[in-house]
Amino acid sequence: MSKSIKVVVTGAAGQIAYSLIPRLVDGKTFGDKIVNLALVEIPQVVDKLEGLVMELEDSYFPNMGEVTYTDNFEEASKDADWFLLVGSIPRGIVYNGKKIEERSDLLSINGGIFVDQGIAIGRYGKKNAKILVVGNPANTNAFIGKHAANNDSQLWMAMTMLDANRAKSILAKKTNNNVSDIKNMIIWGNHSPTMYPDSENVQILGELGSSVINDINWVESDFIPKVQQRGKAVIDARGASSATSAAKAAIDTVIACENPTDPGDCFSAAIASDGSYDVPKGIICGYPLMTLEDGSIEIKRDISLSEFAKNKFQISIDELLSEREAVKHLMQ
Repeated sequence: MSKSIKVVVTGAAGQIAYSLIPRLVDGKTFGDKIVNLALVEIPQVVDKLEGLVMELEDSYFPNMGEVTYTDNFEEASKDADWFLLVGSIPRGIVYNGKKIEERSDLLSINGGIFVDQGIAIGRYGKKNAKILVVGNPANTNAFIGKHAANNDSQLWMAMTMLDANRAKSILAKKTNNNVSDIKNMIIWGNHSPTMYPDSENVQILGELGSSVINDINWVESDFIPKVQQRGKAVIDARGASSATSAAKAAIDTVIACENPTDPGDCFSAAIASDGSYDVPKGIICGYPLMTLEDGSIEIKRDISLSEFAKNKFQISIDELLSEREAVKHLMQ
C-alpha cells in the first residue's frame, strides 16, 4: 500500500458520522492509502466514541490505521490531511429551550465554533489540507473558518454534493433514467433554500438538460423547490436531519477531490469565490469544480448561464452577502 493519510472528523458520535466513518477506511474512498482517524466530540459525549472504535476494530477494515478520539480539536488537528467538519447544532433540535429552525439561529450558535476550529486548522493542519464543512449553515461556517485559519494554501469547502445528489435523483425519475446517467450537476450559490440547482447545464445521457427537459414550469414550480426544501422535508418525515444521504455526499465529495474529474464533467462544492461568474470575491459559493491531474481543484469556467439562471443565482449570492454581514463581528 502507498502512504497513509490522516482524517479528522468532528461530531464523530452523531448520526452522520456513524454512517460516514466506516466508509473512510473501507479502501474505496482513499484507494490503497492507510487511513488514520482522529475523531472529535464535545466533552459531554466523547466517551461514546469508545464504542464506535470497538466497532471499527471488529469490522476488520484492512485500510484502517490508527484511530484516536478526543475532545481536544487542536490535538486532533496536528498534521491532518483532511478535515470533515460535521459537528454543529442542527435545525430541528431544542437548544436552550428553543427549537432551532431559523438560519439566523444557526449562524449565531455555530459561528464561534468555526472560529476556534479554523484557527487550529490553519496552525496545525497540513499545508495542503482540505476542509469540508458539513455542519450548517455550511457556506458561512466555511467562510468563518477559512478567515480564522488565515492559511490560503489550505482548501476550504462547504458541502453542496447532497443537493446535487438530490437533484440528480429527481431528474433521473423525471426522465426515466438512472442517476448514473446524470452528469455535470451544478449547485450554484448557498447550501440553503436559495440554492440554484442547474437543470439547464446538467447532462442527461450526454444531452444538455435544457434540451431534454423542455418544461420551464416544472423546473420552476417543482424541481427547484423540491431540491431547495428537501432537507426540511426529511426532517419533517423522520424527525431528524439527513444522516445517511449526508454521509454519502461527504464521501462523494472526498472521492471527487481525490481523483481527476472526467473530461467534460464537474462536481459540486462551495469554495471561496475568485470573482468567477461575477460572484464577489471571498464568499464561499457553490460552483462547478474540477480536480486536475496534479490534484489541484479549479472552478469550471465555461458554463453559460441563461437570464433565468442568473436571476436565480443572484438570489443566493445576495443571501451569502447578507450572511457575511451577519458574522462580520467574528472576522476580527
